[in-house]
Amino acid sequence: MATNRTFTMLKPDSVEKGHIGAILEKINASGFRIVAMKLTQMTKSDAETFYEIHKERPFFGELVEYMTRGPIVAAILEKENAVEDFRTLIGATNPADAAEGTIRKLYAASIGENAVHGSDSDENAAIEGAFHFSGREMF
Repeated sequence: MATNRTFTMLKPDSVEKGHIGAILEKINASGFRIVAMKLTQMTKSDAETFYEIHKERPFFGELVEYMTRGPIVAAILEKENAVEDFRTLIGATNPADAAEGTIRKLYAASIGENAVHGSDSDENAAIEGAFHFSGREMF
């Protein structure tokens, strides 16, 4: 059964380019309710733990460096069918392949700097949300 929550991060490139407000506006306009949100910066250890699934991939070092180079906005979003609907809203990882109007089509520079993270499953949404937020930070 699908949950009604998903996790997202506005990545360092989105924060650096001043896209926080525009991306949050798209999220709100798409019917998501923000139940937790903060501006924070991942440490090297945080990024290595969060992206551990990619540890053996050749891009792991670059990913960790990218995700720690500046602040991110972490958020938990709520909506019916949250994970699938958010994945549709953000678009394909490669912005060149993303559908018109998606967050990545509008704000991502490349596959590597793709503006935003979205959980790929209900299970990962719960794990990723708990990584960034305590229970008392979710409303």
